[in-house]
Amino acid sequence: MKTGASSVLVLDSWAVLAWVNNEPAAPQVRQLLRKARKRELLLLLSIFNYGEFLYMIERRNGIDEAADTANRVDQLAVQVIPADRPLVFEAAHLKSRYPISYADAFAAALAKRYKAGVITGDREFKALEREIAIHWLG
Repeated sequence: MKTGASSVLVLDSWAVLAWVNNEPAAPQVRQLLRKARKRELLLLLSIFNYGEFLYMIERRNGIDEAADTANRVDQLAVQVIPADRPLVFEAAHLKSRYPISYADAFAAALAKRYKAGVITGDREFKALEREIAIHWLG
């Protein structure tokens, strides 16, 4: 993925929801989104984390709000990465070893694949600090 980006970061659903809901960590996420738009960094999002924030929004605010959010996210300089077999195997491996959600395992597996850090405020990632770099929000 040639973008001119000097670094790669993976957003998890916690970070996306912070941005969507204008939570206290939203300014940090907006700053990363600006850098990605300027091609100063590459932001990735697993398709599983994409689905995770969508179901959370639909559950709380309805399907129309989830669809609107999907449209907003699709306009960002964020690459949504599908799951292939090697990514599924890595996520399963991480899930089997750490007390993390399945979606978080995909964010972590994506970070390992791209030698990237994960952007999050989700404390579940604390267990993964020996495996991947965590860039804490909040």
